[in-house]
Amino acid sequence: MTPKDYEEHLQHIEERGIVVMRNITNFVTLGQETVWPYATLVLCHSGIMRAMYDLQELIHGPNDVVCIMPGHMHCPLECSGDSNVTIFVLSHGLHNALSFHSFSHDAAKYHSAPFCHLTPEQAKHMMDLTDQLEIIANHTESELPHRKEMLLAILSIGLEFLHLYRREQDKDLEKQRNAQLLARFSELVVEHYRESREVKYYAALMNLSPKYFSKVITETAGMSPADWIEQYVAAQAKLMLHTQPFTIKETAFRLGFDESASFCRFFKRVTGLTPQQFRAGL
Repeated sequence: MTPKDYEEHLQHIEERGIVVMRNITNFVTLGQETVWPYATLVLCHSGIMRAMYDLQELIHGPNDVVCIMPGHMHCPLECSGDSNVTIFVLSHGLHNALSFHSFSHDAAKYHSAPFCHLTPEQAKHMMDLTDQLEIIANHTESELPHRKEMLLAILSIGLEFLHLYRREQDKDLEKQRNAQLLARFSELVVEHYRESREVKYYAALMNLSPKYFSKVITETAGMSPADWIEQYVAAQAKLMLHTQPFTIKETAFRLGFDESASFCRFFKRVTGLTPQQFRAGL
């Protein structure tokens, strides 16, 4: 594209307000880094693309929406042969009039570029809005009074949907991360319960603050990490008392207690029975 072609292209975007390009299969030059001046939404229908966005890798596929924000670096790296996308390019005027950054801010928590994965139903809904956008965009202001207001209204609806879809995904991702954190905590308790029963010890192993660690475990497991640790140690103690011929003192030592008295107090507090009563079947 020559400098003159480039300037004419930018002028066309500003005049139209929005340019919608459907069924694009060869819209990128692989390996060419670009700082594009316009907010651009890419809705992927098929295929896989790998790109760099502000020096961070981003991979997207079918039903993914990626937003290239104005002034950011973008460099396509790979594009599968079956790639097919719809592209929306917004003029500066439309971009500045929209609450675009709500979607951008939430999505950027987990991706270098504003990003959202849609369900097939959500993707269809977005394409229905695209049909309406395209009809309006293909008319001039003289042909369609209040054209800009209509474009803004439909774009606002579309971006609000993307914002809500992204928030739903954030919740799902948070649940997944919290479940993974709980699973890791459980593994660490199995490995280290003889060494420590302190919550701060396990929080440190996971490089988390005790306050945040306790909050996540409590919300995910339905009990505090302190209760989780106690229940696990008590279960180990019951098994040992029931199946092993160790004395109470030996049992306490094998469970990581410094003395049998502290073990007995712990066991009574958690189970309601002394170790002797439990062993006797009381």
